[in-house]
Amino acid sequence: MLSARTTNLWFNPVSSIWLVLLASLLSACSSKGPPAVAARKSEGVPVSVALVGQKDVPLEVQVIGNVEAYSTIMVKARVNGQLTQVHFREGDYVKKGDQLFTIDPRPFEAQLNQAQANQAREEAELNQAQANLDRDLAQQKYVQEQAARFARLFQEGITSKDQAEQMRTSADTISYVIIADQAAVRSAEAAVGAGRAAVANAKVQLSYATIWSPIDGRTGNLGVKEGNLVTANMTDLITINQVKPIYVTFAVPEAHLPAIKQYMAKTSLPVAVAPQDGSSLREIGRLAFVDNTVDSTTGTIKLKGVFTNQESKLWPGQFVRVALRLTTQVNALVVPNQAIQAGQGGSFVYVVRQDRSVETRPVVTGARVDQDIVVQRGLQAGETVVTEGHLRLAPGMHVQPRDEKGPGAKARKET
Repeated sequence: MLSARTTNLWFNPVSSIWLVLLASLLSACSSKGPPAVAARKSEGVPVSVALVGQKDVPLEVQVIGNVEAYSTIMVKARVNGQLTQVHFREGDYVKKGDQLFTIDPRPFEAQLNQAQANQAREEAELNQAQANLDRDLAQQKYVQEQAARFARLFQEGITSKDQAEQMRTSADTISYVIIADQAAVRSAEAAVGAGRAAVANAKVQLSYATIWSPIDGRTGNLGVKEGNLVTANMTDLITINQVKPIYVTFAVPEAHLPAIKQYMAKTSLPVAVAPQDGSSLREIGRLAFVDNTVDSTTGTIKLKGVFTNQESKLWPGQFVRVALRLTTQVNALVVPNQAIQAGQGGSFVYVVRQDRSVETRPVVTGARVDQDIVVQRGLQAGETVVTEGHLRLAPGMHVQPRDEKGPGAKARKET
């Protein structure tokens, strides 16, 4: 009985059906692999993509420049003497006309007093010479009248010839005296002029005892301390740098010169500078100078930008990053820098089609703008390009986009 019951269970039709289904399922799984893996293979290669966007792109020339003072003045003493007073502290900002130094003025005051006394004496001598001339002119008039009267009397036979000739000689003599008086007056006038010049020179020398700032600017290191002797035109007292406004000097390759001249003829070109530490602090100025000669040794030309520098962000001698903006390219096509690949035929990108397959597209690139690059030819706005995962791609392969980046994606999100 037990044997017959066991035999019946082994050949049960229902059990046989389940065994066949289980074997078929195991066979299918072993031949095709896990279902999740197969599904992932059908989805395509995972990549990062970006949309081709449009935005206004500035056309700039970016170089490294050096900050220079707008003007630099080396202050020197113009007279010899003892430096008695300094009216500022090192590093102070001073304005044009501010008093900087005082040199002992007493020797120059004495020279001025002496010159003024000499001038007064010479003016008195001039007055005396003029008075002598006036007196002799009156005497000449009287003698000439007497000579004429005696000449008539001699003609009438009333007086002798000797008396007439004597009066004529007196008239001639007084004429020579007048000539001498006139020469004395001219000499006295010249002496007075020299005296006035001496007084003016003494005043100038006295004014040099006080030194004023010739420009607005910042003072540097003090070369001479109070109490020291200074020598005219020899001793360097202080250097003043004008930093408001201020220059930034930079050199660009000569290949950019035609474009710079072209855009300069239309408008004033803006220049932006920023520190080399990568901070966001920027100062905006304008192009103020283009050198008249290209440096043949470097193939560059020197330019200068002028900046108001009201907040003193720029400092003489500082190196800065310079961006000379020539123009703005309106609605330029841009993609992330990493989308551009280099091949034997030049630059190209992987473009994602509607069916998620990729094709290679040759492109012509332009200027770089931060993390993006301008595409001049080869793409259209709204197309999708691959930014990451290029090494696993070949034309015609399907991809699975992981994320969407780039200026085009930002513009689509905003809309």
